[in-house]
Amino acid sequence: MCNRYALSVPASSLFPRYNATQPTNPVAAPAPELFPRKPAYVVREADGVRVLDVMAWGFPMMTKGKSGKDIRKDVTNVRNLTSPFWRSALANPSQRCLVPFTRFSEYGQVRGDDGKLPLHWFNVPSRPITSFAGIWRPTEEGPVFAFLTTDPNAVVAPIHPKAMPVLLHPEDEERWLTAPMLEALELAAPFPSQLMQVE
Repeated sequence: MCNRYALSVPASSLFPRYNATQPTNPVAAPAPELFPRKPAYVVREADGVRVLDVMAWGFPMMTKGKSGKDIRKDVTNVRNLTSPFWRSALANPSQRCLVPFTRFSEYGQVRGDDGKLPLHWFNVPSRPITSFAGIWRPTEEGPVFAFLTTDPNAVVAPIHPKAMPVLLHPEDEERWLTAPMLEALELAAPFPSQLMQVE
């Protein structure tokens, strides 16, 4: 599932886009292309004010390897919305967030002549900045986030038939950040394919 996306706009454009304030702990701006465990911008609400913050992408989870040793896995995508692992964050509006992006990627299913799977990029042409529906939580290493996935639409399915990220219409962003859980989860649906394009 989506483990690479891009935000190719300056932070200065995010503040008016989200009506957000400066982060409480400013850090160096993230790279334009984002990968798991790397810092990225998120927008969250704190005391009724939207804050632009920087968090690492992926919820850390420890699992047992074949040797019996603990192995850290960073979970970047939220698919099972009934799982207790995600439920507490989903139920608490203050732990929901918006993840700004300009495009996201998926690998195709058929290898090219070079033996590699082609990388495809998806965007919403009418929206220079779009949001994933995300959740976040504090950890000992600092705050982390992940974003929800859902069934793929007709643009994504031929390339990645399992799932796609949950993209939000701008008019639904406030609802994602503040609504009760069941109402917010109604937004976890495929984005209209006619509004997207693939490169």
